[in-house]
Amino acid sequence: MTFSRFNNVKISAMAAVVPENYINIDDELCYYDNDPKKLERNKKILGLGNRHIIEEGVGGLDLAECAVHRLVEKCGVDLSDIDALVYASSGHDYPYPASSCIMQGRLNLPENVSCFDFSGLACSGYIYHLWVLSSMIEAGAIRKCLYIAADIGSTHTNNQNRNVCILFGDGAVATVLERTEQPNPSYFLTGTNGKDWDKIVAPFGGFKLPIRKDIADLEVKDSQGNVWHLWEDILKGFEVFKYTSVIGPQGIKQIMDFAKKEQNDIDFFAIHQANKQIVETIARHANLPKEKYSSETFTKYANAGVASVAMNACDSLLGKKVNDVLLASFGIGLSYSFGIVNLSNMKNGGVGFYKKANSILSREQQKEYWINYYKENL
Repeated sequence: MTFSRFNNVKISAMAAVVPENYINIDDELCYYDNDPKKLERNKKILGLGNRHIIEEGVGGLDLAECAVHRLVEKCGVDLSDIDALVYASSGHDYPYPASSCIMQGRLNLPENVSCFDFSGLACSGYIYHLWVLSSMIEAGAIRKCLYIAADIGSTHTNNQNRNVCILFGDGAVATVLERTEQPNPSYFLTGTNGKDWDKIVAPFGGFKLPIRKDIADLEVKDSQGNVWHLWEDILKGFEVFKYTSVIGPQGIKQIMDFAKKEQNDIDFFAIHQANKQIVETIARHANLPKEKYSSETFTKYANAGVASVAMNACDSLLGKKVNDVLLASFGIGLSYSFGIVNLSNMKNGGVGFYKKANSILSREQQKEYWINYYKENL
């Protein structure tokens, strides 16, 4: 594990969006043997509610762009002086080019804005990437950065897989980090348990095992009747739950000890919104007071992957005055990350909604576009 402290970096603004389109768990009673009591038990344990999901043709970049526009509108952010644009996702719209390059063009930013992507960490990624970007700002390589985190987890599973699909929604968060000459300490703890990398994994769909005809129609049913495709997320839920139940409270204690902070020094604990059971288990083992954490963001929007922990902060802290906030996340890798950041001067744009634009092409239309692109331009 790695402990780090930075003195001259601040988070000046943050805003989130989710798709306007959503599924409410109450409309899926058929998956619970049409037994309302069975559904209510699952709702109570996991905190199931709405999961906001993209419509056909929409990608993570569309959500991300909307989050940036919300950042500008609600927080008054000026993008003319940023010198880096960074994009994080576990499901980029294209294998390449980098999503940040596409976003730079969409936002019509100058060519001297440095662009690069982060990938593969999903739920723990937001804090991990804050750590990396803070180090670059502290070192003087970047002065002001637009950092976008977007995941579209609904595309990684299907409704017949009740082990996974009920947990994941889609969302994006746009954040501005910048250098400050006023002392503003932040603290980070990051780590990885790579021996258990296969506890959360999408086996096919990368360059080693691309999706071909041999698996296109292949469906695997587990003992509970869940349907799996080899390009979708495999989630060993109980093992991941055990891991987070230990690493969550442990990481919270370790980052507070490193920062020499007591629980009273922390105004809010933004815990990755994996589900209600995980959030409350971590909070209970860490002896957190109920008024200092929340799992309601999961109930309202589901697990938005890399955007989740920041979305919890946007949602829970809107209109509130806070100073030190502890961020806690864990997931793919298996990896974990914790941070303590001062948000006293951060402008919070809250959580808004993305409405599908009429200009968005359907999957079929996009397929035709690329067929013609090959024919006419090569």
